[in-house]
Amino acid sequence: MKNKILNLLLIITSLLGYLEWSGNNHSFLFQAETEILSKLFNSPNSILHPFTIVPLLGQLILVITLFQKTPNKILTYIGIGSLGILLLFMFIIGLLHLNYKIILSTIPFILLSIITIRHFQKRKLNN
Repeated sequence: MKNKILNLLLIITSLLGYLEWSGNNHSFLFQAETEILSKLFNSPNSILHPFTIVPLLGQLILVITLFQKTPNKILTYIGIGSLGILLLFMFIIGLLHLNYKIILSTIPFILLSIITIRHFQKRKLNN
């Protein structure tokens, strides 16, 4: 049960990432994801980019693990890796620009990823 809770929290914390870019534009990842999903059916070519597709697939993989009796460790790692690419990149950008909003929005996912990986490693040692 703890595996599913950790995977659900990974999904939730990934949606809380905060983005800011030029022209006083800003958005949380859940808002950007909603826009991406709406464009998926209207103009799919406009969203085809690795920084949009890979994290979406990572979230989808983590959602799939929620429906498994025991969440698959490999799928969880793939989901963390796929989402981690974007969120670690955002964290680095936040550090480079000293933007505390971006830094603070990505830390929960990063910490929870570490906790989840350690949990799966401990579980493997106990088996």
